[in-house]
Amino acid sequence: MNTSLESECFNNHILVIDDNPAIHQDFRKILSPIDSDLEGELDADEASLFGDAPSAGRELNFQIDSAFQGQEGLEKVRAAVLAGTPYAVAFVDVRMPPGWDGIETISHIWKEFPDLQIVICTAYSDYSWEDIAKAVGNTDHVLVLKKPFDNIEVMQMACALSKKWQLTQIANRQLADLDALVAQRTAELNKVNAWLTGEIAQRTAAQDLLTSSEERFSKAFHSSPVPMAIQRANGPGFLDANERFLALLGAERESVLTGEVSFWVQPGTSHQINLELAAHHAVRDFASTIRTSSNEIREVLIAADNLELGSEPFYLLILQDITDRVRLENELRQAQKMEAVGRLAAGVAHDFNNMLTVILGYASMMQNGSPRLDEKLASYLRQVEQAAERATALTRQLLAYSRKQIIQRRPLQLNEIVHQTVGMLRRVIGEHIILDMQLAPDLPLIYADTTSMDQVIMNLALNSRDAMEEGGSLTISSTAVEIDDAYCAHTPDAQPGRFVCLTVKDNGHGMDSVTLNRIFEPFFTTKEQGKGTGMGLATVYGVLKQHEGWIEVESAPRRGTTIRAYLPVAEGAVLESTAKTSEPIAEAGAEGEITILLVEDEDMLREFVSTALSSLGYRVLSACNGREALEVWAESRNEVDLLLTDVVMPESISGRDLAHKLIIDKPDLKVIFTSGYSAELIGPEFEQDQEHGFLSKPYLTERLAQTVAAQLNPVRQAA
Repeated sequence: MNTSLESECFNNHILVIDDNPAIHQDFRKILSPIDSDLEGELDADEASLFGDAPSAGRELNFQIDSAFQGQEGLEKVRAAVLAGTPYAVAFVDVRMPPGWDGIETISHIWKEFPDLQIVICTAYSDYSWEDIAKAVGNTDHVLVLKKPFDNIEVMQMACALSKKWQLTQIANRQLADLDALVAQRTAELNKVNAWLTGEIAQRTAAQDLLTSSEERFSKAFHSSPVPMAIQRANGPGFLDANERFLALLGAERESVLTGEVSFWVQPGTSHQINLELAAHHAVRDFASTIRTSSNEIREVLIAADNLELGSEPFYLLILQDITDRVRLENELRQAQKMEAVGRLAAGVAHDFNNMLTVILGYASMMQNGSPRLDEKLASYLRQVEQAAERATALTRQLLAYSRKQIIQRRPLQLNEIVHQTVGMLRRVIGEHIILDMQLAPDLPLIYADTTSMDQVIMNLALNSRDAMEEGGSLTISSTAVEIDDAYCAHTPDAQPGRFVCLTVKDNGHGMDSVTLNRIFEPFFTTKEQGKGTGMGLATVYGVLKQHEGWIEVESAPRRGTTIRAYLPVAEGAVLESTAKTSEPIAEAGAEGEITILLVEDEDMLREFVSTALSSLGYRVLSACNGREALEVWAESRNEVDLLLTDVVMPESISGRDLAHKLIIDKPDLKVIFTSGYSAELIGPEFEQDQEHGFLSKPYLTERLAQTVAAQLNPVRQAA
């Protein structure tokens, strides 16, 4: 037992409550021992009761307080507790008139101080033990002492009960300490439990966030319109791939995940990406190519980054299909190239065509007007004329390629144009090539320019002829087709609707992909120097674009070439009469019978045209611009039968404005417009203008004469 605690809890304070003062004296004599023998007997009794040898030198000296009534005893118990010297034992007499009796006194005391040990002293059988137990309730702290009492018995009770009180206090102290320790441990456990609860809550929240994040990532990954896949960093194959990735490759999920599908065109692409990611460098906008399961080559931009899932490293691979973008960029470059050529052609066409008209005109006039011309000089003139004609053809090809040539579209039957061209075509392609015609009957009409269609057929046929130097087969076919949106999705130039398709197919040496990508470039040719200008297919491309159509080419080395030209159907159009009229006469008849007002700002050209018309018998009035033409008109209005005017002229009055003013003044005036500019500059209305004549520069004297005669023919019939 804890000695210090035992010493601290030792209590020899005893209260005697009895109405007889003599009894108080007796207790003092007994409980304050003066006889050593008595003390020895008490020590022996204590040892026999508690099993502990008494402490050496311990003095049995109880402090005795007296109370003569129960109310006084309660007050003393209260006062002792307040003073910090509570009583350990109280000897209470049963009968204490006139106040409380002993049982009542004990009940009042125990209500406030239940630890107090009680000895009931009585000489009568006032209460049975059952009555006492029933009255006081707590019999563990009660002993009964019969009067007259034995001194030894009193001492034994005092010692035993004080010891019991001491042990009770020690037990209470220890229980209090234990309760405090339990409370402390409980508080600590509650604190730890609260921390664990918070930690668990945080981990649960973190797990919920992680789960939610994984769900969001999974949804974003699988529903993303961008092809994505999670590649294993330490092995072949993929952990996962979204639907767009599988659709891009055209492969099954299982074959992609197991790594059975190899889609990189360049073998080193995957290795290069892995090296960058292994060095913790993110991959961005890495251009490469892939091969789909259908063997289609697609252009892609690659983005890749490191990704950790469950402490295991992976690579997040993102592919952006830029095939269509690259195609559009190529088409844009092609369009820009065409636009540049067109601007160049439009810029030089006017002056160049003016000069060519003068060169061709005078060369023709010298040859036709001098029958005894020196043979050598005549040869020179023919060389000049041929060179000018080649320059004229080149200018027209440039304008056709850039879609800026002047055309006059009419409802046409394509098969008729093909039949008209075949006669000359057979002579051009040679006998070593077999020509096969497969023209579908009852084709719908197209809205096209006759000369341009002749040019398309001839250029395509000549291109096929040059691919079959040792002979072969050339097939020209036509058919009506219906183009839908699905077809347009795979053919960028295509448009939905009804079209007439002209197909030219040969079994020549064919072309590789590099050549196919350049065949429509102006001046690009695979022929030897001097055997081609490189404008044949470029001209066809421009003509079809200007007619709102397109061209498709299929070719491979040693497999020949198939070219399809698509032209829109002229819905609701009616074929014009094709009755042949007699060739207009090229001369005016009686000298001075017809007067022509010539308006041309280029001096040399105006002088040549005036000379040519005069040589044909026409009377010519000349003006260098619109203002001067109005002055001439004011003086010779009634004499002028035909206005021949350049379209684009300096100052504010154009050829159209001039013709409009003069026709208002003289409605039956005949008009011929002439121009060396492109259609873009003179306006698209010339295509629909059938009332007035048009003469594009450069032109020969014969064509000038025919155009003038054709426009004046009604006048001549009236005359």
